[in-house]
Amino acid sequence: MSPRFTRRSMLAAALAVGAASCTPGTDGSGAAAGDTAPGGGNGIPDPAKAGNVTLRVWDQEVRGGTNAEIEQLNEEFQQKYPNVTIKRVSRSFDDLKTTLKLALSGNNPPDVVQANQGYPDMVAFVEAGLLTPLDNYAGVYEWNTRYPTTLLNLNRVSVAEPGASRRFGTGRLYGISQTGEFVGLYYNKKVLKQAGVQPPRTWAEFTDTLAKLKKSGELPIQFGNLDKWPAIHTFGMLQDQQGAEQARDTVLGRGDGFAGSRTTKAATTLTDWLDRGYLPKDANGLGYDDANKKFMAGQGAYTITGTWMQADLKKRLGDDLGVMPPPPPTEGGKPVTTGGQGLAWSVTSRSAHPEVAAAYLDFITSEHAADVMTRNGVLPAVPGKAADALDPKSPDGQMIDGWRQLTSADGLVPYLDYATPTFYDTTSAALQDLIAGKTPPRNFARTLQSDYAPFIKKQQGNGSSGASGS
Repeated sequence: MSPRFTRRSMLAAALAVGAASCTPGTDGSGAAAGDTAPGGGNGIPDPAKAGNVTLRVWDQEVRGGTNAEIEQLNEEFQQKYPNVTIKRVSRSFDDLKTTLKLALSGNNPPDVVQANQGYPDMVAFVEAGLLTPLDNYAGVYEWNTRYPTTLLNLNRVSVAEPGASRRFGTGRLYGISQTGEFVGLYYNKKVLKQAGVQPPRTWAEFTDTLAKLKKSGELPIQFGNLDKWPAIHTFGMLQDQQGAEQARDTVLGRGDGFAGSRTTKAATTLTDWLDRGYLPKDANGLGYDDANKKFMAGQGAYTITGTWMQADLKKRLGDDLGVMPPPPPTEGGKPVTTGGQGLAWSVTSRSAHPEVAAAYLDFITSEHAADVMTRNGVLPAVPGKAADALDPKSPDGQMIDGWRQLTSADGLVPYLDYATPTFYDTTSAALQDLIAGKTPPRNFARTLQSDYAPFIKKQQGNGSSGASGS
């Protein structure tokens, strides 16, 4: 990447995902049997020649920065192609997850949607024939060189074969992600300073600061889990500290499961934080957005959340906001955390305008789009020139630096809910019970494994599910 945060060198080691299968079309080199190539053949389709088009787009970019950059890019796309009208439906992640399958299978499905990666959503949609393979478009628009293979693979689903289940992380391409993201440690510089605490450089320093903050009368970590999913990120970050490679392999179905010591240790850390008062006692009754509002109001020294909250937090806290990946075991070591990329933007199989939809995906993931995202406090999957102009000590500069550290260290672990079709529901419910004190850590680990093991056994046929050590 020269001094620039260039594409291939930045993310070449981002995620250790298996290489795509050799199915025709999976590398953008050609179509599989029965597929039709984009209308322009090997040329780039021109939306201006598509006639009057209404492009229906469903997304979950409802927050300040991501909403602003999508609104700007949508307006620019319509200015570039006056014949195209974008009809946008924007929903929260929870609402989108709940309503998307019904919308895709209904009488008037959208053309472009954001689909969560993994088995519960993307793989299920592919199984139902609701998404269009994008491999040919990836070749036409050079997404295969814009994005490294390792990142594209998280938006792949394998081809159906007799007697085998589809797998994610390999196969045909069903989406392209606009944003990068990681679950980081956000901190209020003013609160830390008032408590005589410096931003931690190691994991041990971080845990030491929690006791100091509590002793000084501050809430160490603001946290709300009424929405259920925030605890998946907090717990995932703790599990990642027990070993990134093992956690990654388990999520991707090739590891040793959730029954062992790593899961139990992470769950024990979470309950210990609750017992010591490092987290709010009423966390299960506090909403994610409400918890963030409390943090922004100075109630809490840290909050553990994803970079999708960057713009909203910065708008309120300004330069008092700090962000870093979870600090490594030793100063200057390699950090690890949950993250990778934002939800995939996909083209639906019943879109009347797939070429215009693909052109739209290309536009919102371009170098120009990356700069628009950066200026709105959003982390692009592939940062551009605007990222290089940031003050490295500013919140946005720290976010970009954290992304660089994680990608160069191969420190990103996919989200836990990718693991099985039902793992989101299982894990979110089990974490609420863990936080409420209804389930001890070891039983929590067994609950996760009871969902994971049968699915992996089915995936592997008569092979072992693995159950000993994550």
